[in-house]
Amino acid sequence: MAMHDEYNALIKNETWDLVPRPPNVNVIRSMWIFRHKENSDGSFERHKARLVGDGVGQQVGIDCGETFSPVVKPATIHTVLSIAISQSWHIHQLDVKNAFLHGELKETVYMYQPLGFRNPQHPDHVCRLRKSLYGLKQAPRAWYKRFADYASSIGFCQSKCDNSLFIYKKDSHVAYLLLYVDDIILTTSSDTLQQSIISLLSSEFAMKDLGHLHYFLGIAVQRHAHGLFLSQKKYAEEILSRAGMSSCKTCPTPVDTKPKLSATHSVPYADPSLYRSLAGALQYLTFTRPDISYAVQQICLFMHNPMDTHMHALRRILRYIRGTIHYGLHLYPSSTSSLISYTDADWGGCPDTRRSTSGYCVFLGDNLLSWSSKRQPTLSRSSAEAEYRGVANVVSESCWLRNLLVELHCPIHKATMVYCDNVSAIYLSGNPVQHQRTKHIEMDIHFVREKVARGQVRVLHVPSKHQIADIFTKGLPLILFQDFRDSLSIRPPPASTAGEY
Repeated sequence: MAMHDEYNALIKNETWDLVPRPPNVNVIRSMWIFRHKENSDGSFERHKARLVGDGVGQQVGIDCGETFSPVVKPATIHTVLSIAISQSWHIHQLDVKNAFLHGELKETVYMYQPLGFRNPQHPDHVCRLRKSLYGLKQAPRAWYKRFADYASSIGFCQSKCDNSLFIYKKDSHVAYLLLYVDDIILTTSSDTLQQSIISLLSSEFAMKDLGHLHYFLGIAVQRHAHGLFLSQKKYAEEILSRAGMSSCKTCPTPVDTKPKLSATHSVPYADPSLYRSLAGALQYLTFTRPDISYAVQQICLFMHNPMDTHMHALRRILRYIRGTIHYGLHLYPSSTSSLISYTDADWGGCPDTRRSTSGYCVFLGDNLLSWSSKRQPTLSRSSAEAEYRGVANVVSESCWLRNLLVELHCPIHKATMVYCDNVSAIYLSGNPVQHQRTKHIEMDIHFVREKVARGQVRVLHVPSKHQIADIFTKGLPLILFQDFRDSLSIRPPPASTAGEY
């Protein structure tokens, strides 16, 4: 039944023309993919069949060209949700049925007829594709272009900071639309505008209105009286199940306070593909769990050659997640007039390369928008240099967020506050001091100093015990870790769901 529904949808969409096979052309395979669709709570929803083209058989320059297609950035999603909850706007969720089938193909692509649906009169004919199909290399790009063109025609402007964000403004009416392949988040300043936009989109694409935002990209979104709660509990349970640790002992922190992991001081792990699979899965879990960012960054440094000690560290993260599986990221109604960031660096912490680890977090009012934990690409010769590179990183991110907020019609008029616990880095950001020790980091210094001189950034000192960004650069003692985790708004779900819709 599901196969017939899919095939009929393709024919109705005029996806291909049946033509005699031309000589000397590349013909790709067609395949059926079957899966179970699940609800947000993991329960069975329906059987799904999808016809896909085997893109592996495509040849660049013959039946495919450019394939890049943007997807919305996590920081953009957090920013839009933060503004929407602060303005008390309704947040709606839409899904485009068979999204890739809407894309128009520029290239000529030939495909064998689908198994089970071969035309009895013309069994040797092939399908010349008119529309895009799942599995083709250029399918995401074709769909994105089709959607972006239509969004532009109904009054949306495409964001320059994030190409998957579309903004509508007419008089006092504002709407934001976030596109992640075929999933759409729509938030508007009025219900009338919301219905109007949904109606316009439905007239062009086969849309499924999923109602108020509740489950997006594997993230459960719960609206309550005090704001939004974002959780990846179901996804975390799947990771634990894949690792065979669904009933493991728990651990209070994701990483210990010992020196950082080394690439050599152990024996190779027996199943490197499992290690890489789990490490990659944990990376996506950081979407709502910044408290594990540093621990995940550490294990991802060794994906090329995992050792037993690295797997032990990965298992510790999973034990920590097992004990905090119900935790998630909270967003609250908050002022959107101030951007505050914290940055820190752990100088020379990597035992193999002696590179530093820098981390930062950026808040819009009380809401966490963006964070990072990363090993610096170059060696720093002093702690001041390592800290200063960290300052330059967070200033760069803050500039991007400021530009994004201007496009969202919520400009920040005050300077971005950057809190750093290194006095030398603060002096360098505000004073035109040049000497031998800083010549090689001149670009970062000039970049930050220019922003400070223009009044867009202020670099201020914060005592180490209040430096929240420490959680992104090193393993912390339990009490300090819990304190900083709470400062990032990583907490259990709200006890009451009063006011939920």
